[in-house]
Amino acid sequence: MLSTLSQIKRKPRSPKNENEYELPKTAGIVYSDVRREYFPTEAQYITEKDAEKDACLIAQYLETLGIKVFLYPGNSELPARLYRDRPELVINLVDAVKGDESLSSAIPGVLELLDVPYTGADILGVSLGANKSLVKKLLQQNGIPVPHYQLFNTPGDYLDPTLRFPLISKLNAIHGSVEITRDAVSENEKHLRERLKFLIGTYKQPVLVEEFIAGREITAILLEGLNRKVYLAEKVFKDQEDKYVFSTFEYQWLYSGGEVHDYAKYDDPVLKEYVKKAFDVTHMYDYGKFDVRLDPSGRYFFIDCNPNPAFGPKELDVALSVILDMYGVSFYEILKRLLLNTVRDAAGRERLPYPREEDV
Repeated sequence: MLSTLSQIKRKPRSPKNENEYELPKTAGIVYSDVRREYFPTEAQYITEKDAEKDACLIAQYLETLGIKVFLYPGNSELPARLYRDRPELVINLVDAVKGDESLSSAIPGVLELLDVPYTGADILGVSLGANKSLVKKLLQQNGIPVPHYQLFNTPGDYLDPTLRFPLISKLNAIHGSVEITRDAVSENEKHLRERLKFLIGTYKQPVLVEEFIAGREITAILLEGLNRKVYLAEKVFKDQEDKYVFSTFEYQWLYSGGEVHDYAKYDDPVLKEYVKKAFDVTHMYDYGKFDVRLDPSGRYFFIDCNPNPAFGPKELDVALSVILDMYGVSFYEILKRLLLNTVRDAAGRERLPYPREEDV
């Protein structure tokens, strides 16, 4: 099944030049419908709590491009609101539905059923993004290096003796560095078992355990336009005193990026080719983010893949805009590329009209 998944082709795009298309007159932004009771912990809630505010800021940028914007929370009222407003396309920013990231594929599902063009990954791509262990397997089967890993469904699962400590534990279906704290790294089996008990008991989902890769950390952004381009940046951490240097939840959500690390341009054609291949086999669309570790011997290891990563202008301190700004690509340019990609996709296939309101 995995090899079949990796061979599924992306939907065809019109071969016409982007300059032959115009920006839409109307656009919708769908964002996560956030309520505290949806989330088992405050940490996970923090990663989503500003979803509406961030969407409003992006809407302001779109409006300066002359686009009328409609804002929609990603909940059961979405279909009726789309029928009412009939936007030409939708920017999908939903990370979770009812607090569950594995349900976020419901949003592109609704948009596909209504035949509404949208940005970002499709149903399959979003579903894969919520299963880190499956993504690891896809990468492995396609020759993309990943750390040795094991998926734990219970705290008492057999520990693969080939795994070498230190090991880092990650929630299999949640991104945003949730529970990636200093305590996420285990140096012995006793600590690992305690960590697994806490994570599985709290979040009711499997945990991915992988070998911790010491070394440098590189963030890769792939942005599609008329051509696909990869932008690389190394995270230069300001605090190198810790035994294990990596981006924790606290660093990502409780501090601004400049307080924790700087970005420096990085370039390697080999890594760029890995990123392009990873983008395809994980079924991303339009844009994607990859976290890569470079060990002291010069080997790359993909430690995380994010379809539809955090999106917004530079002032929101999201990696996509901060890194592309280093390369002279403004948020306006990012928006234009995504919108024109989506317009071009829609032109490449017949689009059905919205149903009449009386048929809803």
